[in-house]
Amino acid sequence: MTRVESNNSAGSPRPTAGRAGSVDADVTPVEGGLREVEAVIVTGLSGAGRGTAARVLEDLGWYVADNLPPELIGRMVELGASADPPIRRLALVMDVRSRFFTGDLSVVTEQLRARGVRTRVLFLEASDDVLIRRFGFARRRHPLQSESTDGTLSAGIAAERVRLSTVKTAADLVIDTTELSVHQLHRKLEEAYGGGAPTALQVTVQSFGFKYGVPLDADMVLDVRFLPNPHWIPELREHSGQETVVSEYVLSRPGADDYLRTCHHLVDLTTNGYRQEGKRYMTVAVGCTGGKHRSVAIAEALGELMSAETGESADVVRIVHRDLGRE
Repeated sequence: MTRVESNNSAGSPRPTAGRAGSVDADVTPVEGGLREVEAVIVTGLSGAGRGTAARVLEDLGWYVADNLPPELIGRMVELGASADPPIRRLALVMDVRSRFFTGDLSVVTEQLRARGVRTRVLFLEASDDVLIRRFGFARRRHPLQSESTDGTLSAGIAAERVRLSTVKTAADLVIDTTELSVHQLHRKLEEAYGGGAPTALQVTVQSFGFKYGVPLDADMVLDVRFLPNPHWIPELREHSGQETVVSEYVLSRPGADDYLRTCHHLVDLTTNGYRQEGKRYMTVAVGCTGGKHRSVAIAEALGELMSAETGESADVVRIVHRDLGRE
């Protein structure tokens, strides 16, 4: 695991010596940077999973833009390429309500590809009965329902299929989500757009004081109040669990090492499960009374154990002390 502690503008045209007709001639810095940019256009039937796909791509490191007008797509790519740091992976989510679908999809993709942007189109679809069930669960109207002849959900879905038929034909990847769970869709998208490398799980190990409340975003809560409290030892009271004198005292108490090793094993089992389910973030909260001594020392020790792990799927560990100094 990798441990993380808590706490350009476009230039003028640049002539390039080269052969006649070379694509490198008269290239601005931004245009040259576009050759390192990837773009995926995410589209498909309403209810087929565009929102889920957008969230997955965002977790995979893509910058997601939703329903940009077609005339702004090229500008968005330019701004991303000239940003600091530059945006190299851009996901553009488009649905039937966008003016994007009043023209030809190939026009947009060809313009991007002509400028050196690696452009792919992802199309998501599902069966009518599944789409109807999903809209029923969400209790919302189909975007084309009011435009259909009889105003029914089925008619709206049928109209959307017709309108997007050419878009589906032009897609580089079509995924039918009828039989897919959210986690299965996540894995398919990770295989297609994850860059081939396993995506690290972002783990936050957070110490806290119970008297200030349990962290609301905690996935796992560990209680170390069973350990003797250094607060009642005058020479340790003013020090924190980040200091050796306190951490050595806490970790040397009976049961502390066994508890730490057991928690590490439990966290390891949980993170493995999180990765299999497609989750990308986890918060482990370690609490004592005030969040100054015991929880800080155990959080630091647990973070060290997790950070020592290596491998292709090594997680990124961040240690945070929420209530340290609050007293």
